[in-house]
Order: sequence, then structure tokens, then C-alpha cells
Amino acid sequence: MDIVDLFADLAHRPLDAAQALPSLSAEQLNAHPAGHPNSIAWLLWHSGREIDVQLADLTGTDQQWEQFRDRFDLGELGDTVGYGDTSDQAGQITVDDQQLLTDYLGATLTALVTYVEGLSEDDLGEVIDENWTPPVTRGARLISIVDDAAVHVGQAAYAAGAITRS
Repeated sequence: MDIVDLFADLAHRPLDAAQALPSLSAEQLNAHPAGHPNSIAWLLWHSGREIDVQLADLTGTDQQWEQFRDRFDLGELGDTVGYGDTSDQAGQITVDDQQLLTDYLGATLTALVTYVEGLSEDDLGEVIDENWTPPVTRGARLISIVDDAAVHVGQAAYAAGAITRS
């Protein structure tokens, strides 16, 4: 297994976890367990958005969101990533279609893996952000993108378990 295969496996883990979620109603997707501002729908939408926006920044290409925006119908708030959302803004992210959320996440992760397949070892080691100590390499950013998605999908899985528990 080479590094690209290893990364592809890692990158697909959040999608595998999202696909393993129980089938949720619109009410369950958009519920706010224990009054938390982030619903399952928000967590899955945010996972796709953070991948999409950061990947577009790395590649200079269009976001996958361009093909999904109208289907989500979230208005201008949908074009954001969700970082720093107020409780009110997070509550405005409502999505009734679990498959749409999973499809978007899958599209962003597929695009991410496709991008990585074209990189060299030197590309992975290139410093792309000197605003951190230590400076961030392309490889570190890629791992961070997947890690963030995995964490948020894990939160969605926890919330789904709490909501569907009999």
C-alpha cells in the first residue's frame, strides 16, 4: 500500500461512517439534542462544506457545492462553512434529505482523493500556510481536513444513536 492508497482509505472513513448512520427522519436530522445548536444535518453539511472549501482553496478549482447548492436550497448561509455560526445560524441549516447530505460528503471526499492522487511527495511537504507554528504543509492540511470530517461525522453518529435509542 502506498501513501495515496493509505490516504484514500483514511479519506473514505467519514463517508463510511455517514453511510452507516441509521435512517433518520427529517425531524431527527434537524433535531438539536440537549439543546445543542448543531443538528445532525448541520454536522453532515458542515463536514462536506469544510472539505469542499479547503480543497477548492488548495486546487483553485470550483467547489462541489456548485452542483449541490440548488438541491440544498439553504440560501446564502449554505455557501458558508459553518465555522463560527451562531446558534441561530446553525439552526437555520435544515436539510430533510439524509441521502443528499451523504451524497455531498461523498462528492467532496472523492474530489479530495482525486486531488491527492496527482500529488508528489514534494507536494505533500510544501508549506502552504505560514500563519501557524509550525507552518502548515499541504500534507498536514489534507490530514486536518479528513480529521475534521471524521470528528463531525462521529458527533453525528453519537447524536443519531441518542435520538434513535429506544
